Amino acid sequence: MKPSLYINRELSWLEFNYRVLEEALDKTNPILERFKFLAITASNMDEFFMVRVAGLTEQHEAGRNRPDPAGLTPKDQLKAISEAVHDMMSQQYNCLNRQLMPQLEQNGIQIVKYKDLTDEEADYVKTYFRTTLFPIITPMAIDQSRPFPLVAGKSLNFIVEIGGESEEFFAFVQVPGVVSRIFRLPSGNRYILLEDIIRKHIGKLFKGYDVLNCACFRIIRNGDLEFDEEDAHDLLSEIEESVKQRRRGQPVRLEVEKDISDKSFKFLKKELPADDESIYRVNGPLDLTVCFAIAGVEAPAELSDAPMPPIPRPEFEDRNIFDVIREGDILLHHPYDSFDAVVDFVKQAASDPNVLAIKQTLYRVSGNSPIIHALIQAAENGKQVTVLVELKARFDEENNIIWARTLEKAGCHVIYGLVGLKTHCKLCLVVRQEDDGIRRYVHLGTGNYNDKTAKTYTDLGLMTAKESYGRDVSALFNVLTGYSKETDHSRIAVAPTGLRQMFASAIKRETENAKKGRPAKIIAKMNSLVDVKIIDLLYEASQAGVKITLIVRGICCLRSGVQGISDNITVISIVGRFLEHSRIYYFENAGSPTIWLASADWMPRNLDRRVEVAFEISDDKLCEKIKKILNLTLKDSVKARIQQPDKIRYKRIDKRGKEPVQSQDAFYRAAKKYAADFKKDKTKDVFIPIYNDK
Repeated sequence: MKPSLYINRELSWLEFNYRVLEEALDKTNPILERFKFLAITASNMDEFFMVRVAGLTEQHEAGRNRPDPAGLTPKDQLKAISEAVHDMMSQQYNCLNRQLMPQLEQNGIQIVKYKDLTDEEADYVKTYFRTTLFPIITPMAIDQSRPFPLVAGKSLNFIVEIGGESEEFFAFVQVPGVVSRIFRLPSGNRYILLEDIIRKHIGKLFKGYDVLNCACFRIIRNGDLEFDEEDAHDLLSEIEESVKQRRRGQPVRLEVEKDISDKSFKFLKKELPADDESIYRVNGPLDLTVCFAIAGVEAPAELSDAPMPPIPRPEFEDRNIFDVIREGDILLHHPYDSFDAVVDFVKQAASDPNVLAIKQTLYRVSGNSPIIHALIQAAENGKQVTVLVELKARFDEENNIIWARTLEKAGCHVIYGLVGLKTHCKLCLVVRQEDDGIRRYVHLGTGNYNDKTAKTYTDLGLMTAKESYGRDVSALFNVLTGYSKETDHSRIAVAPTGLRQMFASAIKRETENAKKGRPAKIIAKMNSLVDVKIIDLLYEASQAGVKITLIVRGICCLRSGVQGISDNITVISIVGRFLEHSRIYYFENAGSPTIWLASADWMPRNLDRRVEVAFEISDDKLCEKIKKILNLTLKDSVKARIQQPDKIRYKRIDKRGKEPVQSQDAFYRAAKKYAADFKKDKTKDVFIPIYNDK
C-alpha cells in the first residue's frame, strides 16, 4: 500500500489531544470541567514526550531513519511534532488566558497576581512563605564547585540570576511539590499560584546578594525504562533500578516563561542541553496540570458537571454473588454500573469458606486497592492465591513493586509475567467447592482492576460460571505461571499466539461474505488503531463492500473515505466526560453475529508483544445488550467527531435537524432505569437505553 494511505501515529495522537482541547474550549461545558480538560491535554502531552518523542529522538540520534508506514522518518516526525505542539500550546494558553480565567473570575473565583493582593492578603502570604515555604525550599548555587543540579523531570523550577559586589552567577530553586500549587487567600474565593509567592520573596533565600532576574522553567525527560529482561536474575530489582534511572533520562522538552532573560535562556540551553525545536516559550503558568487543582476549588455546584455516582447492580443486593452468577452471565458496563460488583467478587471469594483458590492478573491498581487487600485477606484465610503482577506497566512500576512485595509477605504466590511480554489481560478466576463438585467463576474485563479509574473509564466486564470460560482461563493461567503449553480455547483468543489470527480470520470472513452477497458488517470500538496488517485487511474488506464503522478514541492510522480504497469505512471518535476505554469487536458473520470483548487494541504491541485476551460473548441476551451499546454510541451527536474523508482532522457531527444524543449521559440514565425496573419486577433482562428523557 502507498504511504499516503496511512496516517502517522504521532500526528494522529496529537489530533486526538486537539479533540480533548476542544472540550476545554467548549462553552457548553461547565467552567471547572473546562479547566479539567485543559489539564488533561497537558498531562497527555507530558507522557507523549516522555515516551513517544523520547523514542523518536533516540532513533534519530542513533542514525535509524527508516520511514514509518506513512513515509516519515524519525527526523521528519520530530519536525512535524514540534510544529504541531508549538501550535497546540499556543491554543492551550489562549484558551486559559482569554477564555477560562476571565470566565472563572465572572463566576466569583479569582487567580490573582501578587501585585493585586490587598495589604491584608500580602501579609497573610508573607507569613505563609516565612513559616511554611522557607523551611522547605533549598536554594542551590551553580558555580565551579557546585555544578548544575539534576533537575527532576516534570518539576517546576526557577533559574535565578544573582549579583554581588564583584560577580554575577546563577542559582536554582525548585518549587516544592509537597504543598498545593494554588494557595487560598483569606478574603473571598481568591487564590494565588505558589510560584508567584516564591518569586516575590525569592530574595530572602539569597541574603547579601541582589536577585537580578528569575524565571520558571520545566523539563520533560525520557521516561522509557531500559533493562535487559532476558539476562535479569531478579526482575523486580532490575526494574527498581531502571525506575531510578528514569529520573536521569535525557531532556526531550524544555518549557520556559515567555519573559525569561536572554542570559538565563542561553544558560539553560547550554546546561540541559536543548535545541530550538524542543524549546517552548509559554505565555502563562508553566505546567497546565495545575488546572486540575483549579478545577477542584470550592465552588457552586453549577460550575461543575452534575454528579454521576456509579449505580450498584441490584441483582447482587443482599445475595451471595456466586449464586447470582450461577443463574446466568452478568455484563457490567462501567462506570455506569458500579465497580463495587468486581471488588465484592474478590472480597466474597476471600471470606467464603467454600472458595479454594483465587487467581488474578493485575496491571494497574489504585494506591489503596481494595482488591489487593481482599487478596491478602484470602491468603491469610488459607486460600491458594496466585497473582500475576505486571511490573512493566509504564509509570506504575513503583506502585506495582510495592504491591508485589506486600502480596508476597501475606503468603500469595506472586508471578511477574513472561519474559519479553507484558501481561495486559484482565482476568480473575475463583475456584469454589460446591455440592455438585468444583465450579469455576470468572471475571474477564476490558479495563484494569483499578477502583479509582473505574469511575471515569468506560469498560465492560463479564462475570460467568460457564465451564467453557473457566476451562479456558484455567489453562491460560497454567501457561502464565508454569511451563504448560498453550492449547486451543473455545471462548477466548490469546495474544501473542492466536489473537491476531482470530481478528484476521474474522475480517477475511466478512470480506468473503460481502463478495458472495451475504450480510457483511464490522463495528469495532477501541482506543487505538495502528496495526498496518489489520488496516490493510480493513481496506480489502471495504473494497469488497463490507460496511465498516470504527469507534476509535485516540490514534487511528487508517484513512477513511479514500475513493476506491476505504469508501465504506467511517471513523468516529468520542471525547466526553468519561474516557472511552472499552474494546468491542462485532462481526456480522452472514447474519449470525459474533461479538468479542478484549483487553487489546488493534496495535502491534497488543497483538504481538503482550499477553492479551479477547473473550467471545456467548449469551444471546448479552449480545443484544452489546449491540444496543454500540448502536447508542453510534447515535451520539454531541460528543462524537467524524474523521474527515482522506484527512487526519475530525469534525463534530452536524446536529442541525437532529435530536441531540449524548451517549454517556444516556448510558447513565439506562443504568438508573435498569436498577429501578429490577427492583419493581426482579427481572434482569431489562436494558432499554433512554435517549432524551428530561
